[in-house]
Amino acid sequence: MGRTRNIDLNAAASKPGYETTSFYLVKEDILPEAIKKTIKVKEILKRGEAKTINEAVERMNLSRSAYYKYKDYVFPFYEASRDKIITLSLLLEHKAGVLSRVLNLISTDSGNIMTINQGIPLQGVANTTISIETKNMTVDLEALLDKLRMIDGVKRLEVLGQV
Repeated sequence: MGRTRNIDLNAAASKPGYETTSFYLVKEDILPEAIKKTIKVKEILKRGEAKTINEAVERMNLSRSAYYKYKDYVFPFYEASRDKIITLSLLLEHKAGVLSRVLNLISTDSGNIMTINQGIPLQGVANTTISIETKNMTVDLEALLDKLRMIDGVKRLEVLGQV
């Protein structure tokens, strides 16, 4: 018969060498220049616009040491969202076809819709929550969100969370 072991996470967190990791969603305009440039260097390398790290950091006028300091700790939101389930909150106008256009766009970009919940329209708008699996999407999450915001009838769109 197996033994059950209770672990006190507060006690574990106070032990030397135990480190917790927290993530924050921060607007780009408050980030220091070195972090912004590090993200751009990573994008340049990913797109193949530079063959070496040296070439990319020179192009962005960033020191190699700054790049190596931040490269493993910063990434665009869509990278953190890859292979996840994202939950979106939308405020949709109460007009025929708005929800259908939203769902069709997600499907067109190969997002797998997991759940849809739409409330009864009040004062001409309806709150809608959609959970999307991003594993097979053909565009990054930021591009999808931009496209969804452009749909006539989408009044507000927010990312509630991800699993």
